[in-house]
Amino acid sequence: MAGRAVASSSGFDDGQVFRRLQALLVSVDDLSGFLVSVARVAASVLGDSTACGITFRYDGNMLTVASSDERAEMLDETQYRTQDGPCLEAARTGRIVEVPDARQEGRWPDYVQIAVEAGVRCSVSLPMTLGADTFGALNVYGFDRSHQFDDAERRRLEILTAQAAGTLRVGALRIDDGTLLRQMEEALASRTLIDQALGIIIAQQRCTATVAFDLLRAESQRTHRRVRDVAADLIGRTSGQPPETGPAFDRT
Repeated sequence: MAGRAVASSSGFDDGQVFRRLQALLVSVDDLSGFLVSVARVAASVLGDSTACGITFRYDGNMLTVASSDERAEMLDETQYRTQDGPCLEAARTGRIVEVPDARQEGRWPDYVQIAVEAGVRCSVSLPMTLGADTFGALNVYGFDRSHQFDDAERRRLEILTAQAAGTLRVGALRIDDGTLLRQMEEALASRTLIDQALGIIIAQQRCTATVAFDLLRAESQRTHRRVRDVAADLIGRTSGQPPETGPAFDRT
């Protein structure tokens, strides 16, 4: 029927997505909290079998500034490390990049191998754009089955991404974004720790960087700790000193 909201397989309809997004706009007082909430709403559009990460380009780096859970954070970081993947392509080109079936995907082989091993069956990455500037991407990963995103669900994610990007423009003018900047600094510090830990593993195991990252990720999953924390422990045990995370962003 014309004008009627269509429900998705997760039970959400267009009106519910709009209402949840509107509630976020009035319930958070910083950009960081807003982005985390957006990531969780995006993941919930398809239910428990999805995860969402939000990628930002900042100071020459691609960083995950918010995620619904650690699965999305790890998958985003894998793409930054291999320097290729659907979220990076969406951010570079300004176009939606979909992976209908990860096990049949021929692009970005280094990333795809790790993603499939982590249980990813499909994904969609939507560019975050203000005017002519694409500054990031919203990345949704499906773990249930291939071809998990139908037309209605993609439309809801497009709406959510566009609204989030527009809110960032308005929000940056009216609320303190220092929390977001600190979160970006933390994301970059995490990458520095992981890079140091990979160097240690490569030297100890005489392996490639890809294998080293797989070992670090496997330990993270085995111990149910963040990859950053596993990396920091390895650096501390090896050097006998607290790990260094490098300089912060220039705030001037």
